[in-house]
Amino acid sequence: VQLQASGGGLVQPGGSLRLSCVVSGRISGITSRNWYRQAPGKERELIATITGGGITNYADSVKGRFTISRDNAKNTVYLQMNSLKPEDTAVYYCNVESVWSNYWGQGTQVTVSS
Repeated sequence: VQLQASGGGLVQPGGSLRLSCVVSGRISGITSRNWYRQAPGKERELIATITGGGITNYADSVKGRFTISRDNAKNTVYLQMNSLKPEDTAVYYCNVESVWSNYWGQGTQVTVSS
């Protein structure tokens, strides 16, 4: 199983980006698909979750600005990021949790700067 994240880059404050995470291989018993981020000098934090039943949850820092979604046919999970702020600068990681294991992508850099 591999998770391939993409879509990061440099964007100005107030701009938007959409991250994608393609899951290659079959994962049984998925409980949630998640996006984490890790800023320089900080711990990795969970920012968005979509459960197997489609329920979403967000960290307060991104609520109202970020949207997590999935396309089961494409085995892809997305993170739409709007109204980006400099404090959103971080490496963003996709993650899939199942009842048996925990899978991580390689991370994609998002830099918000003018």
